[in-house]
Amino acid sequence: MSSKPPIDWESIERDYRAGLLSLRGIADKHGSNEGTIRSRAKKHGWLRDLTEQVRSATQGKLSRNPSRDNVTQRDAREDADIIEEASTRAASVILAHRVDLAQWRSIANKLCAVLSDMEVTKDNQTEFARSLNAGVDAQLKVIKGERQAYSLDDQQHEDTYEDRLKRLMGDQER
Repeated sequence: MSSKPPIDWESIERDYRAGLLSLRGIADKHGSNEGTIRSRAKKHGWLRDLTEQVRSATQGKLSRNPSRDNVTQRDAREDADIIEEASTRAASVILAHRVDLAQWRSIANKLCAVLSDMEVTKDNQTEFARSLNAGVDAQLKVIKGERQAYSLDDQQHEDTYEDRLKRLMGDQER
């Protein structure tokens, strides 16, 4: 009869507060279930309050000169440790995606080169059209993936389009 290893609630709390994983992801990672985690988070007042800080620290790790803040309070230090751990994991995933995307770009470019050199005839036009369609689809997916992995489409503003428009219009009226 095998017994389950004890659940590491400190790790679960860190993952919960970091906000990178869904409850299901945390449960799967730690061998627990969502309901138990949700109940414990409510009971102990855990907040998923570090998501933005983790995202910001991840971006810092991906840039050349990350900034560091001096932290002195115990709770802030624990938050900083959670942010550091979670942002390191997130940056590793994003960097791995970038390597994978470079390989897919190379494959898509090879297909493009083959299609460029291919002579289209009545006998092969259907095959050519299918290959062309697949090549364009692959290229679009690579571009989308690269834009996400390199954070090229991240919003710099949290306000809505309407709020930005009102702000701009208010500036013109002055």
